[in-house]
Amino acid sequence: MDTLKKFYNDVENSINNMGNDKELDKLVTQFMESTGSHKYSYNFSHLGRPIIQYPQDIVAVQELIWEVRPDLIIETGIAHGGSLILSASMLAMLDMCDAIDSGQVLDPAKSQRKVLGIDIDIREYNLEKIEAHPMYSRIEMIEGSSTDKEVVTRVQKIASEFSTVMVFLDSNHTHEHVLNELEIYAPLTSVGSYCVVFDTILEDIPDILPDRPWNKENNPKTAVRQYIQSHPEFVVDHRLQNKLLITVAPEGYLKRVR
Repeated sequence: MDTLKKFYNDVENSINNMGNDKELDKLVTQFMESTGSHKYSYNFSHLGRPIIQYPQDIVAVQELIWEVRPDLIIETGIAHGGSLILSASMLAMLDMCDAIDSGQVLDPAKSQRKVLGIDIDIREYNLEKIEAHPMYSRIEMIEGSSTDKEVVTRVQKIASEFSTVMVFLDSNHTHEHVLNELEIYAPLTSVGSYCVVFDTILEDIPDILPDRPWNKENNPKTAVRQYIQSHPEFVVDHRLQNKLLITVAPEGYLKRVR
């Protein structure tokens, strides 16, 4: 067995062992409870913009984008724009690598890869910063509810022009809203790609944000569980969850398999 193959075999064994370690799972839950009350996810940024995510999920997103190589990434929820910038920078990296592999000169103006962000309220300060960012040329934003019929029609029309689509859902976290988003946006996900539902952790640690309209039994995880019961084309990527351990999206990394 060559060195690299042995390395990856060891990694897989470690991931399996972590997934079966109940004591470790308890420690992870304690960590999420303790850090969540301090708004730990607010501590990080990507290329200068706040991203409001745990570092492990940031790493997972870049791994998935590299693996799937999407042409379009649809994101609900914009906030400061850090996630849009992360996605756009990864698409730029894919374009650069494609150009190097093909021996061509990279021309960003000809790139077909795009990030589409949707938010019910894109605040002016954040809009100005996103528009001034070097990655903005790869970003399109729509202001409005992600479940509004006019917004949905626009998104569906844009998505129809792309061959490989990835979806990130991270807006209103109530069961009803997330379930509606899943019904609308998950079908846009390409086979082999992912629909990632963030903040499913709220089912496990519902008290970290007591002033919000979501709570235990009314959150993204409950919506995911209901959705996948009738949509076998999606499966939870438990391997990825076991690898991350610390994630705001347990059971939220949904891979489309057919």
